[in-house]
Amino acid sequence: MHRPALERFTAVRLIGAAKYSPTGEGFAYIANTTGLPNIWWQDDGGGFARQLTNLADNRVSEFVFSPDGSRLAFVADHHGDEMHQVYVMDTFAGWPRRLTDAPEVQYTLAGWTPDGTKLVVTGNDRDPMQMDPQLIDAATGDVTRLLTGGQFYAFPVSPDGKTVPLFEFVTNTRQRLWLLDLETGEKVAVLGVPVDEGAERVDVKAVPLAWRSDSSGLYATTDIDHEFSAVVYIDRASRSWRHVVKEDLEVEDAVLSRNGARLAVIVNDGGATSLRLYAIEGGVERPMPAPDLPLGVIASASFHPSGERLLLGFTSPTEATNLSIVDVASGARTTVEQSMLGGIDPDAMTEPALITYPSFDRDVPAWLYRPVDSGPRPVVLFIHGGPESQEQPTYGMLGLYQYLLSRGIGVLAPNIRGSTGYGKTYQKLIHRDWGGAELKDIEAAADFLAGLDWVDPARLAVAGGSFGGFATLSAMARLPDRWAAGVDLVGPSNLITFVDSVPPFWREAMAAWVGDAVKDREMLIERSPITYVDDLTAPLLVIQGKNDPRVVQAESDQMVERLRARGVDVEYVVDETAGHGPPDRDGWVRWVRLMAEFLERHLLD
Repeated sequence: MHRPALERFTAVRLIGAAKYSPTGEGFAYIANTTGLPNIWWQDDGGGFARQLTNLADNRVSEFVFSPDGSRLAFVADHHGDEMHQVYVMDTFAGWPRRLTDAPEVQYTLAGWTPDGTKLVVTGNDRDPMQMDPQLIDAATGDVTRLLTGGQFYAFPVSPDGKTVPLFEFVTNTRQRLWLLDLETGEKVAVLGVPVDEGAERVDVKAVPLAWRSDSSGLYATTDIDHEFSAVVYIDRASRSWRHVVKEDLEVEDAVLSRNGARLAVIVNDGGATSLRLYAIEGGVERPMPAPDLPLGVIASASFHPSGERLLLGFTSPTEATNLSIVDVASGARTTVEQSMLGGIDPDAMTEPALITYPSFDRDVPAWLYRPVDSGPRPVVLFIHGGPESQEQPTYGMLGLYQYLLSRGIGVLAPNIRGSTGYGKTYQKLIHRDWGGAELKDIEAAADFLAGLDWVDPARLAVAGGSFGGFATLSAMARLPDRWAAGVDLVGPSNLITFVDSVPPFWREAMAAWVGDAVKDREMLIERSPITYVDDLTAPLLVIQGKNDPRVVQAESDQMVERLRARGVDVEYVVDETAGHGPPDRDGWVRWVRLMAEFLERHLLD
């Protein structure tokens, strides 16, 4: 049997954040074709794509067009440190001009004011513990601070220039949406209330999306009065709201056409996504036929200004994100940018089955990838990060899933408790329970695999990044007899040191999310993998980014030091140019190669 080399699976350029220009003459997107993520341009009628930015050491993570499309604003960080700085440039024949120079400050970018003179951003430049919405003059860099005293993230200004929506973050499941009047400075909460001191605390997710073109109101997603996030419309004058799309499925995102005539809603169904389209006539949203999409995930969506075409970024288990244009009237989809460069036929790769397996108190959803090889096969259990995130049917780990399958190694990728996409009750099960019930879900996954006739229970591995790295370390140290090997990418090992070392503006939320380092000391010790390090025996690969601001290097250092003192087979790689993952394509290829070679060595040799 011919088995393609790893290089062919990882020969992928990562494409993201595709957006039509306000003029409709083309679209821009972020891609790491030349190494680091930069901004590229494609004419609407096709032709050769042009690279607009050429940052040597910084990666672009987000961009927005000016209202007339003549300029771009974007944010970029250095070697994955997530300290994003703000830049502006002419869209064509321009060169980036840096508006902020604060390497210890993290900025986010929302958009431009309607007159094109200022950028709407949020940053913790005044106080590392707080995020302030502010306006930055695109010509001078002068700052107008809109609000202080919390974590308030600005979103795009209303088209008439009078109102800024503010997203207030308390926790991942407790948020508020405010409207700030730019003339009076008054802010009013419209979702996530009550907000008065002493009032009952309400867990509500509330994220603003897009303004109607006449500024009469805006769309948002929220799970208020519902188990799942839905789309609502908020009237600006009355501050009342109504449901637009409400299903027993999670709404991931929604986009509005520039002319206000079309609304596209992305819905999550078990991890895969589907599209809902609506025509807006007389202020009423009317359902339209939407194209059927194959198994996969919509990574981004942007309407042509006419509302007649929709630019989609779409990824599947057999292909990384490609860009296609959907004709809204006919549903026809045409690929305009593709990411797979290795020449492997997608039909030769494996699609997963959506399954559930029993845990101690509920069934856990998971994606099961079965190799074609016969006989008892090894399997890797991949735990996603977050933990309030979701394993979805994408081109997993830059092709690592498909490469392992081609080598006869299966993959089980579960959505253990705490995962998003299944309603807020399931998501909140992880709060203050890291290393608790979700470890039983992982143990149940090992039991499930051991019961399959094509699986070799003596050759199970566990792997993951971030929270998935924490879960890997927990599983290997607390369930040591289940695993032949493990891979930890940037995972916390000690919950006490972890909650004290995260970015400053996360720390107030950590007590509700993980625990307080002082008040919950005993619980955090009991749940930390480092507490059980003497029981960990299987070979382990640890990869850590030196510049990681979320899970600092000390988390991996202390685990590796303890393991090496006992003579455990542990391989430790510190990537000098990475943060919470590599910032560039070559870095990701290195990480994938390290994982693939390690897993093959311990599961196949």
